[in-house]
Amino acid sequence: MAGGIAVVAMALNLLIGVLPFGFVIGTSVAVERVVGAGRGGWGGVLVAVGLAVASMLLQAVLAPFQAAFGELISRRVDGTCARRLMRATLAEAPLELLERPDVLDKMGDARRGLVEYFTTPGAAVAGLIALVARYAQLAGGVVLTGVVLGPVAALVITAAALVARFGERGAQARYSILRNRSAAARRKAYYVLDTGSSPAAAKEIRLLGTLSWWRERGDRDAAAYLSPLWRARRRIRLAPFTAYSLVVLAATLAVLLMLRDNADRGGLSVLGLSLAVQAILVPLRFGVYFPEADAQTQDGMHAYGSILAIEQAAARQAADRRRLGGRPAGQVPVSAVTFEKVSFSYPGSSRHVLQRLDLEFPAGTSTAIVGLNGAGKTTLVKLLSRLYEPTGGRISVDGIGLDEFDSRSWQRRLAVIYQDYVRYELDAAANIGLGAPRRLGDSEALRRATEWAGAVEVIATLPDGLATVLSSRYSGGVDLSGGQWQRIALARALFAVQAGASVLVLDEPTAQLDVRAEVAFFDRFLELTRGLTTVVISHRFSTVRRADRIVVLDGGRITEQGSHEELVAAGGQYAELFELQARRFTGEEKA
Repeated sequence: MAGGIAVVAMALNLLIGVLPFGFVIGTSVAVERVVGAGRGGWGGVLVAVGLAVASMLLQAVLAPFQAAFGELISRRVDGTCARRLMRATLAEAPLELLERPDVLDKMGDARRGLVEYFTTPGAAVAGLIALVARYAQLAGGVVLTGVVLGPVAALVITAAALVARFGERGAQARYSILRNRSAAARRKAYYVLDTGSSPAAAKEIRLLGTLSWWRERGDRDAAAYLSPLWRARRRIRLAPFTAYSLVVLAATLAVLLMLRDNADRGGLSVLGLSLAVQAILVPLRFGVYFPEADAQTQDGMHAYGSILAIEQAAARQAADRRRLGGRPAGQVPVSAVTFEKVSFSYPGSSRHVLQRLDLEFPAGTSTAIVGLNGAGKTTLVKLLSRLYEPTGGRISVDGIGLDEFDSRSWQRRLAVIYQDYVRYELDAAANIGLGAPRRLGDSEALRRATEWAGAVEVIATLPDGLATVLSSRYSGGVDLSGGQWQRIALARALFAVQAGASVLVLDEPTAQLDVRAEVAFFDRFLELTRGLTTVVISHRFSTVRRADRIVVLDGGRITEQGSHEELVAAGGQYAELFELQARRFTGEEKA
């Protein structure tokens, strides 16, 4: 992913790894020349010292470049991983996959892994490259030891270094596995921290005086997450550390005995003695923690593994959808969208939210779906937009099964605003234009969508108009009221209509408007969208009376449908609730 930069970085780390041996050789030669200065003069001493100093200075000069290349590689890898995660979660993964607890845990690990520097996948790659310098030092130390003391000493030193290294890494790996298994407990602990430090929760926490409760909950959840890990870390690290430390100690003593034996026999010069002493120390440092690589490679690779697992799960389900059909949606619907005996239960639940539902949305007409909270209205919209697939029955468009269409192609035919619409911390133009990103630069379509949604006054109050960021967290940005945000969200859906969407779906589009404003909006809205296939969901019966057809949903089933006049005349649930809400509105009955 980082291309030729990685090759340059590895070469740089290799050079940094071998430079210390210029210092080792230089100082060793200098010691020998000092001891025998009368024989060789001081010129050789100065050359040797110059080599040592030059090696040390060059290493110091290259160190910032080593860090810079590592940072560059890390950022490039992290950028690629972030794009892959966004593609998997936003473009490929079905909604039910993203709501699974195990996937939520992996998404939490991946997100934190991408924002916490030492645990990012990019930091893991940079850490792996940094190990080139470490292993170059090991190789150099082993070679010098072998040259001075022979192959047996080199093998002993190598074995001791590798035992220490793999002992340390093995302990890290086992601890990391245990920590990864505690993802659910970690998510709970982080939730308390995130909530307690969130401005959104500050008002209610202060008002209700719940700070002490949050502190106790945070301490309890943190202890539930961390205490088992601390106990496991002591168990994992203590015994192995003791074992491989004894191995390293024994190997060191053995090599030092070889060194003394060579010196006693007169087979070791001052140069050899100095080289051997310094070379032996290099491999023996392999039993320590490497701050530039160990945490990064261990945890960063776990973050990458989480991204990979999400990608694979999303790809499997996306492939299942592609096998069902890849037909382009074209200009549908022409005649109608039809639900035939459709049933649906959310994953992990046996309760039917919709039960054998039969419903038709004729093309070019407006249909209002009303019902009390929990009736299944929003779920119906999620099935219509293919965020979920029905667990029973069939949805068709102009007689063709909805699952035969390419899901993205079909979704581009929809303009949908859910009741939990997103409030983007972007400028007003982007908040509206993201209804159809390919037309984001169309200022005339933005203007019309703003007018249709009744958001002209909202935009007029903003200091920089459409260029104003809709969040006070940014300089020059402003916060909007709930009703103002709702008009921006409506403009977003209507902008998608301007861009060619043929089915407009509004889920509780005016829930944050007062009743009078809501009635005025619907009167204008239904007039502006006449001829468009429109689905409007509301729990207020009085506001949708001008829709071409009204459907009453109760307990996942359709209980009534018809025009407002027909339903009032029928005297059923719609008439009863319409009259009840009308009395409350007019003041004939206290709310």
